[in-house]
Amino acid sequence: MANLRIGLVGKTNTGKTTFFNAATLQNAEMSNYPFTTKTPNSAIGQAATLCVHRELGLKQDNPKNSACVDGWRMIPLEIIDLPGLIKGAYEGRGLGNQFLSVASQSDVLLHIIDASGSIDVEGKIASPGVGDPVADIQDIDEELAMWFLHLFENNSEKVFRLQKTVRGTDFANALSESMHGIGVTREDVLVALRRKKLYGEEAESWTGQQRIDFAWALREVSKPTLIVANKMDVPESAKNFSKIREAYNDMIVVPASAESELTLRRAEQTGIIRYSPGEERFEIVKGAQLNDRQQKALSHINSAILGEYLRTGVQFAINVAVFKLLRMNSVYPVSDVGKFSDSSGNVLPDVFLMHDGATVYDLASSIHTDLAKGLIYALDARTGLRLPNEYQIKDRDVLSIVSASKKPGSIH
Repeated sequence: MANLRIGLVGKTNTGKTTFFNAATLQNAEMSNYPFTTKTPNSAIGQAATLCVHRELGLKQDNPKNSACVDGWRMIPLEIIDLPGLIKGAYEGRGLGNQFLSVASQSDVLLHIIDASGSIDVEGKIASPGVGDPVADIQDIDEELAMWFLHLFENNSEKVFRLQKTVRGTDFANALSESMHGIGVTREDVLVALRRKKLYGEEAESWTGQQRIDFAWALREVSKPTLIVANKMDVPESAKNFSKIREAYNDMIVVPASAESELTLRRAEQTGIIRYSPGEERFEIVKGAQLNDRQQKALSHINSAILGEYLRTGVQFAINVAVFKLLRMNSVYPVSDVGKFSDSSGNVLPDVFLMHDGATVYDLASSIHTDLAKGLIYALDARTGLRLPNEYQIKDRDVLSIVSASKKPGSIH
């Protein structure tokens, strides 16, 4: 059920691939030389939310499309590690058009930066403090905005023609139709127009600056972005982190150490420690198997990262992107409201991520189109209340869909 896509963007050598490997437990190549990642890597990661089985008084559940780990429901989603972007990427430099196209197809972006300032303007490794993380963020933001301007201008003739020839088609309809492939909606266009005070203005008469302003707004609205201040284990990062938060006080900035998370998850895989992604602590269970280097690494993570920032930031960044930026709600469809199970007796088998404002009808459509066609109502499994098709789903709802196309409670 990897129906969400998170894109990792940033300059080269910021730790994107380390973040990717830590989030997905893949083995994508990592190196200190520029452009190690030459093609996008894609794998499954998870968003974590507290499972509802405990609050329902259930001893256990039987997840099918997700997993329940120590009370956390791990919901699969796609994570894409994009090659490092460089200035001029939107013009095709460094295969930039190809990479930006993939980035634009993501639902949300995590902008990975080297908070230690250990890369120079060309993306080469430098001494900590030499680079400027704030300037790095600005560079990538500009590339993404100019890519949206490029797409808008390439489609402008088609958009203006549709406005004139298809009755009832306004600018927002025409543009969202032409940019549908990268997830731009009519509402995105309208929000961007209003944000830049262009609503009601004739788009064909916009100045060059107005087009640029609109492109910036449309990119921000349609591709919400979270800044991940990576490499917080390097001492110089703390000072830069404050600068980043000050410069981007209108954005969420998450401190992170992807290398620390990857170390913990690899150690957990081997059974040396007990650790769940995003947790504030880990437990060493096979201390005798640790060599001096491993002991020092775990001690450093415990003091410099968990002790200072409470978490490594990798899982936290993913969760914030999904539940805060995208405003997704987790909903559990069941068949038997008494047992909270499907027709085979599996307790809380599935969880769906639904956008804020999604309705019972939207949930039925996500499960199966036939279910939506015959939709009658939904049952709240907690209260037994009948909910209308227009009911807006709340986070952690447990619902049974009743449809004429299937017998009540037989959707699984």
